Amino acid sequence: MLNTKPLHLQQNPEEAGKLTFSLPRVPAGVAVRWYYVAVVLVTPAALQMWESPEDMDINELLEVGVDASAYRRRRQIEDFPQPYIAAQLETLPETFTLGDEKHYHRYYNRALPGQQLCLCFVLAELEDHDPQQQQQQQQQTIFVASPFSEPVALSFPTATWHAEDPEMLWVMGPVLAVVLIIVTVIAILLLKRKRGSLTAKEEYLVAGMRSLSAGMREHPPVATGDLLEHIERLKANDGLRFSQEYEVAVPHAHNQKQFTSIDPGQQFTWEQSNMEVNKPKNRYANVIAYDHSRVLLMPVEGVPGSDYINANYMDGYRKQNAYIATQGPLPETLGDFWRMVWEQQTSTIVMVTRLEEKSRVKCDQYWPSRGTETYGMIQVTMLDTVDLATYVLRTFALFKNGSSERREVKQFQFLAWPDHGVPEHPTTTLAFLRRVKACNPLDAGPMVVHCSAGVGRTGCFIVIEAMLERIKYEKTVDVYGHVTCMRAARNYMVQTEEQYVFIHEALLEATSCGCTEVIARSLYGHIQKLTQTAPGETLTPMELEFKKLANSKAHTSRFISANLPCNKFKNRLVNIMPFESSRVCLQPIRGVEGSDYINASFIDGYRQQKAYMATQGPLAETTEDFWRMLWEHNSTIVVMLTKLREMGREKCHQYWPAERSARYQYFVVDPMAEYNMPQYILREFKVTDARDGQSRTIRQFQFTDWPEQGVPKTGEGFIDFIGQVHKTKEQFGQDGPITVHCSAGVGRTGVFIALSIVLERMRYEGVVDLFQTVKTLRTQKPAMVQTEDQYQLCYRAALEYLGSFDHYGT
Repeated sequence: MLNTKPLHLQQNPEEAGKLTFSLPRVPAGVAVRWYYVAVVLVTPAALQMWESPEDMDINELLEVGVDASAYRRRRQIEDFPQPYIAAQLETLPETFTLGDEKHYHRYYNRALPGQQLCLCFVLAELEDHDPQQQQQQQQQTIFVASPFSEPVALSFPTATWHAEDPEMLWVMGPVLAVVLIIVTVIAILLLKRKRGSLTAKEEYLVAGMRSLSAGMREHPPVATGDLLEHIERLKANDGLRFSQEYEVAVPHAHNQKQFTSIDPGQQFTWEQSNMEVNKPKNRYANVIAYDHSRVLLMPVEGVPGSDYINANYMDGYRKQNAYIATQGPLPETLGDFWRMVWEQQTSTIVMVTRLEEKSRVKCDQYWPSRGTETYGMIQVTMLDTVDLATYVLRTFALFKNGSSERREVKQFQFLAWPDHGVPEHPTTTLAFLRRVKACNPLDAGPMVVHCSAGVGRTGCFIVIEAMLERIKYEKTVDVYGHVTCMRAARNYMVQTEEQYVFIHEALLEATSCGCTEVIARSLYGHIQKLTQTAPGETLTPMELEFKKLANSKAHTSRFISANLPCNKFKNRLVNIMPFESSRVCLQPIRGVEGSDYINASFIDGYRQQKAYMATQGPLAETTEDFWRMLWEHNSTIVVMLTKLREMGREKCHQYWPAERSARYQYFVVDPMAEYNMPQYILREFKVTDARDGQSRTIRQFQFTDWPEQGVPKTGEGFIDFIGQVHKTKEQFGQDGPITVHCSAGVGRTGVFIALSIVLERMRYEGVVDLFQTVKTLRTQKPAMVQTEDQYQLCYRAALEYLGSFDHYGT
């Protein structure tokens, strides 16, 4: 009786989130008790299980539709979306709209997930007029079902796209490749359809490919000039449009969201990943390598599956197979990993994870800590390791068995990605990306990028780098399009909404701040340009650059402990406080509220995380806390950049004894020596913990040449002072950080730390990027390098430092 399938009607742009179908007609005279409209969310598992409505357990379907908890239980058990009843109707209308969020008798017509393929069918519950048969079969109910409708994807409305617009001629490189695949596949399948040989799965593939292509059309590239407005629009209403752009969101571990809407996935095969011989080579069972894009290793004769590794090629901007996205190697795949690096002629490996996070193994160590190790047929020798604050750079020499060729490979391991979520700021990530790109030879093979699964952080790295390259040539970004293309090559690429948002924020920072890195030998000319006002302008480029630093204001929610009533009096200035995420914590004293608080922040150096503690000049009320901080964090070097009084005001309480020993809470401080140098005073103290008698020497460097107003005219003396402090740290200092303070703990303190980082980077890399250095400092403590005069002093001092090296001057 229900011989025809429901037909999808053209979607009304005003009916976002809904799909309207014309329903099949029921012949006259047929007695129907109830009609039901059922919805199936299309997945490969669903198609495999239900070729038609006759394959379903109707009673279970009716029960699950009424009981929401039963529906959730079924989803958890089956691990894929379950069919459900959207409506129970006494008469069958000509059309019905799915997703209108209304109740129809016992069933709720819930909102449809965006960009998810779905189909529907009609179910009729017949009335039985034979009383005798009714008595014999009381428990039986007769149902008749229509065929499945065609799969349809819900699309959210976006701005109208005009093919004739020149800005829309954006489909190139990886996007073009995916579109060509889509067109080709659809053409072949439609040809099969005409011949009547199309299976339900192939019908699904046609609809899925069309949906993928439509999704990319509906999310065209964004001009860099419009990126801020675009992101603000996506973030409005608690990020609703971000979610819509990447829906459907489904529950995922750690309360994050994992997304399937722009995923063309599950339309491609992964037969090699599913082979029994290859399954142990997959770190995670659900992260597989699609057959069409996987990296094929050279087969080893007589070894089944020896051409398999869980890795896929990824296109870059206008460059096919620019990257290989792969999982963190397993003990079983170490040899395969190095074989891939050799066969692909890779020069750079990017590792965006630690070996362990939260006590879980994320990646097995696939390189020798020292000397030489052999992995399968590849011999790997450690040549050099450089440990920096946010990443480690390792250099390896590679030899292959039976070959005399020697190759060099660099591995960049990024350390600044937190165990959960994403970095708080994209600044360090962008600096890392630029360093990697600068070191990768132009003629190298694909860059190998991995995290743990090889999809989340790996996807972020690839998208950001590809978009930075695109920006250079087109002044547009296309995050949606590029993620879509990547997901056509490897499943789950860019795994969470949080990561998707982070990519946008990184690209916004990159476009708004530009590239401020300069080769050391070009610094003089660069400063000349920065200090000259362009015709028609009122501000110099230097002034504009400094103003950019002040663009991002910190939200008050970032200062939690500093704003507590019990701690407010400990802040010298009400507007200079430490971020909660980077503040120095003291060991709490039982029964004393706020005893873990001091106005101090950890600051990363060039080579070491938490290399400095930036703090205010102690108050009389916080002097004991100051000594407690030095002791608990093993800080044996203190840098003081202020006099006790300046301009008739107290800038710092005298927190040390001048002549005889004094006790500060648990600590006895003995003055041992004082040396008056031309530009600073060096004081040495013996500090003893009265609780257990342990002692250590703490050295205080007080710089005396900073004028009470403004900044020093030359940076030369301050550079020498910085050098002396770090030299003493290397000779006598322990592992703890250098404590730096002025009065507020951000102005002169910021100059000291910024120059320490800039000068060390200049020595090691031969480049200067003061803007990004100060920007990074301000992500750890607000207002670091407080005034424009201080900012200009940093540039002058860097130039003076450069002049002391002949090899830079030429």
